[in-house]
Amino acid sequence: MRKISILFLMLIMIFTLSACQLNQAGEKSLTIYTERHYDTDQLLYDQFTEETGIKINLVRDEADKLITRLENEGEDTEADLLIIADAGRLGRAKDLNLLQPVESTILDSNVPETYQDPENYWYALTMRARVIVYHPDRVSESELSTYEDLTDPKWEGRIVTRSSSNIYNQSLMSSFIEIWGEDDALAWAEGLVANFARSPQGNDRDQAKAVVAGEADLAIMNTYYIGKMLYSSDPLEVEVAETIRVFFPNQDTTGTHVNVSGIGVVKYSEKQVDAIKLIEYLTSVDAQSSYANANYEFPVNPLVDPHELLASWGTFNKQNITLNTLSEHATLAAMLMNQAGWV
Repeated sequence: MRKISILFLMLIMIFTLSACQLNQAGEKSLTIYTERHYDTDQLLYDQFTEETGIKINLVRDEADKLITRLENEGEDTEADLLIIADAGRLGRAKDLNLLQPVESTILDSNVPETYQDPENYWYALTMRARVIVYHPDRVSESELSTYEDLTDPKWEGRIVTRSSSNIYNQSLMSSFIEIWGEDDALAWAEGLVANFARSPQGNDRDQAKAVVAGEADLAIMNTYYIGKMLYSSDPLEVEVAETIRVFFPNQDTTGTHVNVSGIGVVKYSEKQVDAIKLIEYLTSVDAQSSYANANYEFPVNPLVDPHELLASWGTFNKQNITLNTLSEHATLAAMLMNQAGWV
């Protein structure tokens, strides 16, 4: 009788262990290496998990650190997806052989060709424009025209922007190398530096604050920060956003510079099907509407309208360049900016 009881207990233990292992094996999950840190993103991941049962694990860090981590981890990485807020660094991840191409008719429908890698290594999730903002009491819109005009001596001591180490400015400079060539891009950087009101410092919000504080009359910054400030809980940021005005440069020539946040499947991920399912979800109408309305970024899905604030600025012409060229010129862009004295 005792032998039967022991055998029975052993069978129960084996069954319990097997059931536990089966449950663990059946639990689906995706690990995302991301530099984005917005509440909107987390809500979308939670909704995706609720709809699909696929759990999302996040590893957040700066873009360059995430890329280096993927290089070091190689085949041992736990990452399935990489999200970076710059097309240039997405291109770098591709060039370093850290991503794998994917195929999806849904993605091709959700994301226009302009906002995806030509070989399907990454797809854009959101878009933002790098514009000129100005104080309407000290600058008339009729005085503004192009990025090139910012080198005119009339703007001496009147312009602020971030440092040359900032990826948004590096990608802006890369776009000019692509459009104008190296010599003209360097000349532009030198002319811009000559018109700085102060040494570059702070983030994009700080540039807008400097304009309202009277330290400068113009700033170069990304559009979505204006929405973030306007709907901020900080009264000063609200005041700044209500005061400044937005100008889209080069509307009659080469267009305004735009950049994207994008996502790619990591090379060594074996969860391609679920990874693609997440990208399809994040580029869907519902998810794109969340990005647009909660984070003030331009949607990449053509079926989704931008937030009313962005829509109030009107439509604008964008640079007609392949976003992959931003990574091709990134090193040269940083070198030329430093050569121009843009610290």
